[in-house]
Amino acid sequence: MTVHFIGAGPGAADLLTLRGRDLIASCPVCLYAGSLVPEGVLAHCPPGARIVNTAPLDLDAIVAECRAAHAAGQDVARLHSGDLSVWSAMGEQLRRLRAEGIPVSVTPGVPSFAAAAAALEAELTLPGLVQSVVLTRTSGRASAMPESENLSAFAATGATLAIHLSIHVLEQVVSDLTPHYGADCPVAVVWRASWPDQRILRGTLGDIAAQVSPEIERTALILVGRALAAEGFTESALYSTDYDRRFRPQTARGEP
Repeated sequence: MTVHFIGAGPGAADLLTLRGRDLIASCPVCLYAGSLVPEGVLAHCPPGARIVNTAPLDLDAIVAECRAAHAAGQDVARLHSGDLSVWSAMGEQLRRLRAEGIPVSVTPGVPSFAAAAAALEAELTLPGLVQSVVLTRTSGRASAMPESENLSAFAATGATLAIHLSIHVLEQVVSDLTPHYGADCPVAVVWRASWPDQRILRGTLGDIAAQVSPEIERTALILVGRALAAEGFTESALYSTDYDRRFRPQTARGEP
């Protein structure tokens, strides 16, 4: 018996890995994260599976479900939205399960920032402009931010910022970032990336707050950086005709 932690992707039911799909189909128990996991993903559960919405459950109750499945010799598909490596609360569950000797596995999923970038048809790292993406958030009720991890510090790098779980404090985000990026810096807000009702708002740090209406909340991602609207960036050397690389060598032609 194993508890399989599976990244269910950002929302679209077909943005699920084949491994994740097959694991879901093989597990007689499925624990999923409420409204963040679409019904299309749950459709992969086998007939008769025990399907539990964990939204109203606390950590003890979730572990109890896993413990009961373990006692019955039943594999569990534990679904979380996006990817499990960030803000999934997987770590505390793993710690509890390992302490009880319950086997676990982890299958990655498509993260929300990648789905948002795809919706924007944007590359977040452009040659000569920006080569780093910072995934961050602001303090919330569930988890506070360490003092050293603040938007001003990240903005000082000039990196593209993917700011999660922060649309409710958008005006503060704008205030923190404007001194570093300037009011004309491109911004995009992507709400429910990849879902059928996905919405995209584009603007700048100077005008984005005025565009966001009250219903844009919770699952909205804020992307900030020059890469979002750049046209005059340098082309990389990767596909240059004179770029010497392993599979297209320029200095070893004719050699075996």
